[in-house]
Amino acid sequence: MTDADRTRWDRRYAAGGPGLPGQAALPDPFGDFADVFPSAGTALDIACGRGGAAVWLARRGMTVHGFDVSPVAVAQARKLATEAGCSARCHFEVVDLDAGLPPGPPAEVIVCSRYRDARLYAPLRDRLVPGGLLAVSALSEVGAAPGPYRAAPGELVRAFGSLDVVASGERDGLAWLLARRPSLGRIRSWPTPR
Repeated sequence: MTDADRTRWDRRYAAGGPGLPGQAALPDPFGDFADVFPSAGTALDIACGRGGAAVWLARRGMTVHGFDVSPVAVAQARKLATEAGCSARCHFEVVDLDAGLPPGPPAEVIVCSRYRDARLYAPLRDRLVPGGLLAVSALSEVGAAPGPYRAAPGELVRAFGSLDVVASGERDGLAWLLARRPSLGRIRSWPTPR
């Protein structure tokens, strides 16, 4: 990412101010699926912004690693975690995701909200433990004009086709997918030949 892009994001986060602990939540549209998110293990929050999803996951009992290119956003995320009383379970870093996903442990949950980089699709999928949950959303060309940061129709379902889809959607300029990595030893049922 260029310095100009980083500066633009810093300005945007500075203008919006930090989040409040009561506002920590899963990003839309994943809030309707809160019950499928685990309450223990490791989570990654990619392009974490102010840290709302990370803090929600940490309050649930997970250890969360959040990454964002904006130092302003990361400072706000750290402040939010402290105010929410879960800073010991939240670890935030300034990371330029254009350089790839930072190394680290496999995760039971990966959240990547409104950030699209097709080069990260395989690393995100591969970083999930068997049975791990991926919640990914991106701006979409469906219901909006095409653009370099927008997912093509069906892109997320194709990119994460090896995962078991829990739910997905695409409309009004947003594409999203909630999917689980198949568990080891999972046996698929096949129809018996007649």
